[in-house]
Amino acid sequence: MSVSIFEFGRAYQHWQVLTNAAREGARIAVLPNITTAAVQARVRAYIDAGQLQNSASTQVLVDGNKTVSIGGAATAKASLVTVNYPFSFIVLNPVARLINGPTTLGSAFTMVATAEMRNESQ
Repeated sequence: MSVSIFEFGRAYQHWQVLTNAAREGARIAVLPNITTAAVQARVRAYIDAGQLQNSASTQVLVDGNKTVSIGGAATAKASLVTVNYPFSFIVLNPVARLINGPTTLGSAFTMVATAEMRNESQ
């Protein structure tokens, strides 16, 4: 039971780092003349600082052509940053594979975090 608590606590901590990394990426994605590579580098640097492994295999998607409502019928351009991170439980995945054999139960899954912010005027 305590192993499960530790595992899900670790998963939650990873998700928090990914959410904050997406926010950090969105913060610079809204700046004028910023490149996708710069946003991806900032997100990966945040993931590394959060001591998560697999930052190189983390997929960072940047969409600067979103639209958000700013009240009434008015809209503004926005940027959306999506972070896809391959996560695997340390103890629970191998145990699930021992019990069920080679099935999808116990395999790695993708954690997803997104952040959207209004673009600064250019």
